[in-house]
Amino acid sequence: MSEQSIQTAADRLLDAQRTGVPCAPIRDLLVEGDLASAYAVQEINTTRALGQGRVLAGRKIGLTSRAVQKQLGVDQPDYGMLFTDMAVPDGWEIARSRLIQPKAEAEVAFVLGRDLESEHITAADVLRAVEYALPAIEVVDSRIADWKIGILDTIADNASSGLYVLGNEPKRLDGLDLRLCGMVMEIRGEPVSTGAGAACLGHPINAMWWLAQVMARNGRPLKAGDTVLSGALGPMVPVRWGDVVEARINGLGSVRAAFAKE
Repeated sequence: MSEQSIQTAADRLLDAQRTGVPCAPIRDLLVEGDLASAYAVQEINTTRALGQGRVLAGRKIGLTSRAVQKQLGVDQPDYGMLFTDMAVPDGWEIARSRLIQPKAEAEVAFVLGRDLESEHITAADVLRAVEYALPAIEVVDSRIADWKIGILDTIADNASSGLYVLGNEPKRLDGLDLRLCGMVMEIRGEPVSTGAGAACLGHPINAMWWLAQVMARNGRPLKAGDTVLSGALGPMVPVRWGDVVEARINGLGSVRAAFAKE
């Protein structure tokens, strides 16, 4: 894949982000199945963001559902960057100007107390590194028009990231059963998505373990203080402006995302 094609794809996505006008898919610029080139696109825009003074807050993991992986023709999750300006306090109103075509999903978020710098780690190493867990709503978004995305589009587009909201009551992992923890997400008091920790690669810690290895291998290892959104516990749902989304996860509590009226 030519460097020019990768650069053109990065420019197309960045222009859509800046203008708020979604663009055509970028997969037409890349070779089918070339995940490395899609991550190269993501890296160009990550480097641009850091150069503009944005600060990394952590990572997000996507495609943790085996069914969704099969649908997109992949056998592993993907990842994107979380920046500090993507964090929204619990219940605060989200302005229309911040998003293009938002959807929401409920997740378990982890905050690290130790660095994870080696790719040769075990799940036990990850458990020792996690300081606490929180309920989270990831407000996903796409710079691609009408969410007509394939695997290359979503990877290049920072794993279809938007914003994220964390709950306010951190929980230690001791005594938590994150595999069987039930989740319900409601909009206007009506359930719109349900699931459990097992939907996230069998256990949210499995997703964290995968991410820690990949990040160490790729030169952006996870550090103490990083927040990681470990992947959806249930189906992603579209939201409308004026909606209030609330997610409850057994053992972790609740979190709300409020969308300003148009």
